[in-house]
Amino acid sequence: MANILPVDPKVFPLESIPSVVKIFKNELEKSDPDLALLSIIAGAVENSMTCNKNIASNENEIYDEQKLPSLQYNILNALYTKFHSIIKGSIDVTQYKSKYATRELIRKVSDVIWNSLTRSYYKDRAHLQSLYSYMTGNKLDCFGVAFAVVAGCQVLGFNDVHLALSEDHAWVLFGENSQETAEVTWHGKGSEDKRGQSVESGINSRSWLYVNGYPITCNRHMEVAALVSSINPSLTVTTDCLEVSMFQQELLWLLYDMGYLDKYPMALGNLAELEELKPTDGRVPCFSLLQQGILTARKYYNNMHVYPYTYQAGYFYRHNLYKQAFNSWANGSDVIKQYNYSRDDEEIYKEVMEIANELIPHIMKVVSSGHNAHSLLKDPECFADLLRFYDGICMWEEGSQTPVLHIGWAKPLVNTISKFDSSVRSQVVIINNENHDDSIINNNNDSCKTLENSNISDITMDPKDSIDPKIKALTAACGERLLNRDFLLQGGCEPFVGEASTSVELKIEMKPKLILYSQKMKGLKDLLLAEKLNTHAISLQLTAQSQVQFNKKGQAPRDDSMGSRTKRSRRE
Repeated sequence: MANILPVDPKVFPLESIPSVVKIFKNELEKSDPDLALLSIIAGAVENSMTCNKNIASNENEIYDEQKLPSLQYNILNALYTKFHSIIKGSIDVTQYKSKYATRELIRKVSDVIWNSLTRSYYKDRAHLQSLYSYMTGNKLDCFGVAFAVVAGCQVLGFNDVHLALSEDHAWVLFGENSQETAEVTWHGKGSEDKRGQSVESGINSRSWLYVNGYPITCNRHMEVAALVSSINPSLTVTTDCLEVSMFQQELLWLLYDMGYLDKYPMALGNLAELEELKPTDGRVPCFSLLQQGILTARKYYNNMHVYPYTYQAGYFYRHNLYKQAFNSWANGSDVIKQYNYSRDDEEIYKEVMEIANELIPHIMKVVSSGHNAHSLLKDPECFADLLRFYDGICMWEEGSQTPVLHIGWAKPLVNTISKFDSSVRSQVVIINNENHDDSIINNNNDSCKTLENSNISDITMDPKDSIDPKIKALTAACGERLLNRDFLLQGGCEPFVGEASTSVELKIEMKPKLILYSQKMKGLKDLLLAEKLNTHAISLQLTAQSQVQFNKKGQAPRDDSMGSRTKRSRRE
């Protein structure tokens, strides 16, 4: 077999995380890193550590976290050669005279990938996103198919083909200046025939799946970031492989240092979660990475991404900072209200439903007893954030052909609202936005806007410093409403784990003001502020049929043109 793997055979076998990271670094220093090479190597590491690992291990066992199963040159070379053979053997590039890819070429490459997949497998289980999975088992999830198409086009010499990523979908950009778009993977049953079609209809439908035309548009180096971010360390639903987590964490820091995460909010969120589990000495702390992800989504993607806020809220929730979690969830809902719900948005629907029906009720249960009893329940800002969260969901439903809210949503909401005394609820000043003028939206973290024009890529940390001044300024500016800085900056900017003491909380006498946008929540205004709650009336109003004929000012009618979708992991 010919040796075509573009790596010096002398560096093999690869047996440690640093040895693999070095290969990634060498490729990232090139103008055109080899996607197939890196995806096969990353997949080999992930699959060898997760698919055949014995989960039952001795907790006292001493092991080297940097150690990996041996990766042999001949095996990787065979897989790399096989991928090149499949692509080049199926596509006659002499038929295409232009130096830019055409829609016909994109369709042919995606058909080659699609038709070589095994049909009898569950496409959305873990560890199917790499070319290693494709070469060894003919299995790929939907991100893997899109990535394989881009890698295949790179093999053919068409370097204008790049990934476009929303928070739950992937397609490709191609042509001069990457102005053309094409579907190359499925999203829900019966969507196979969309391969090669433009994504314009999805964008026009204002579905969250297409992020209103603000996806992450990748270059080659960001495509490497996408494959690293897609690494899945899970052994089971509740257990991760430590070595794979460390491998992913080191690669993400490599990409971060080289500036390739500057425009990638999801990857910043993944890195933040890894840092929360196992902090790296001298590095930007978890909370600051989460804040950076939010600023990135605001600066580059018109604040159309929801997950930066849910990443942050999850962090607050796990650290019992419930007031701050409420605020982050409400900020995420401010993003959701810019969309119309369709059945393709199942992933974000499930996430929001979990927040509303599980996480918030749990918080209410926790704060209703114990030494912190009623701390949040006496806070009108928390009540305002709760209403803002539901107002966003109602706006998401408004104008959509598919309803969102049903009785399963109403009961938890009514129970939560009833926890707040009328004296607390009455302090919230509710303003109805009768004209639906988006220009006066002021609910969503206005204090952050002063930093939106700053250079986020400059936010780095000198390992010699305990806390970088720019990170400190960033956290102070955007976190002041979220956390009391007295405990936020304890211990290298990591927040204190526990409820904020009322003795150090900043007391603000001004009543919180809230703008309501949805017809449902505006109709509930008097009921919500009444001294005695009419819970039955609130439930009826919340679950009433959405006013589907209503559309926001200046927006075209939206449709539900996509079918049902399959479950995918957020980390894909």
